[in-house]
Amino acid sequence: MAEDDLDFWRQILTPTGVEWSGRARYAAAMHFHLQGDMSAGVLEIYRICSRLDDEDPLDALRAYHMGADWIATAETVRKRLGL
Repeated sequence: MAEDDLDFWRQILTPTGVEWSGRARYAAAMHFHLQGDMSAGVLEIYRICSRLDDEDPLDALRAYHMGADWIATAETVRKRLGL
C-alpha cells in the first residue's frame, strides 16, 4: 500500500461522531473513486453521509445491500491498521 493511500485510508476510516468526519471520509472516497477503486454508487453513499458525522457509510452500504467488495476491503484495511 502506497504511503499516500495509507493517509487516505486513515481518513476514510475516521470514526463517526468526530466533527467534520463525514466530509473527511467523502474527500478520501473521492480519491479512491478517481483511482478506480470505488464505484460511483458507493461514492454517492459517502456523499450523502458527508454532512452526517454520526453516520458510518459502511453501515449505510450494508443497509442498502451495496458495495460488498468495498466493505470487505475497508474492513480488512481497518483491521490491518488497527483502527
